[in-house]
Amino acid sequence: MKLSRRLVPDVTTLQAFECAARHGSFTQAAAELNLTQSAVSRQIKDLENQLGVLLFERVRQRVILSEAGQKFLPEVRRLLNQTEELMVRAMASARADSTLSIASLPTFGSRWLVPRLPDFLRHHPDTVVNIASRSAPFDFDEQNFDIAIHYGQPVWAHATCSYLCSEIIVPAASPKLLAAKPVSTLEDIVGGPLLHLATRPKLWAQWFEANGMDGRGAYRGNRFDQFSMVIEAATAGLGFALLPRYLIEQELAAGTLRIVLDRPMQTENSYYLAVPEGKLENPISLAFREWITEQVG
Repeated sequence: MKLSRRLVPDVTTLQAFECAARHGSFTQAAAELNLTQSAVSRQIKDLENQLGVLLFERVRQRVILSEAGQKFLPEVRRLLNQTEELMVRAMASARADSTLSIASLPTFGSRWLVPRLPDFLRHHPDTVVNIASRSAPFDFDEQNFDIAIHYGQPVWAHATCSYLCSEIIVPAASPKLLAAKPVSTLEDIVGGPLLHLATRPKLWAQWFEANGMDGRGAYRGNRFDQFSMVIEAATAGLGFALLPRYLIEQELAAGTLRIVLDRPMQTENSYYLAVPEGKLENPISLAFREWITEQVG
């Protein structure tokens, strides 16, 4: 589709708008951007004329966003961030033979993928890898990734999902907690304290029910929005946690966490590799998919 240049704004004009909106002042925006106040005012006026709407209202000595400006600001910030990321990626990969952009689940990326990444890069030394955290599916057309590591069902719009591995969770706790609350049966865990992953609130209930117990009382306890936080909380002795075994390999080896009972449970979802349409035959993406599949095998 051919773009109309008349509708493409100048990046410096968008920067002036974002800066003025953040400060609530053209003068402070001018100071940050090393421009004159009249230059910033002129850029804002040109943008308003281009859009056909008023972006700011003047109240006493300040400027505040109009309703149209408030709607416009989040999109401008997203565009500026994407522009900066584009330049950084281009500069980082300028001398590389290939680049690979990976969207990874946060804790999976930091605790499992990154420690193994040297092996992949040893076989592909001229590849630059960009890894960013994403907790939920996104639009590949809007975010330029070559591959995403996805937990759930093999469903992703405009992408192909291939199975990576299942997930086995185990009940774990710190030696300190186990010394204070020894565990030999399921009943010893029921009273808690239990630690929960906020995005999977039914996990403890499902585990109790899978082991023949009533799970209705399994919702009490502290909640955290990342597995990495649950792991740290469990290591600190705050409670019992249900954790994927692959995420706590280091803690189990070091003895800072122990498996409480030998009652593993396979969760109802699995891990998948999501590849956007049009990038299925990307050579470095194919190499990565083959490598990571071997790593989990």
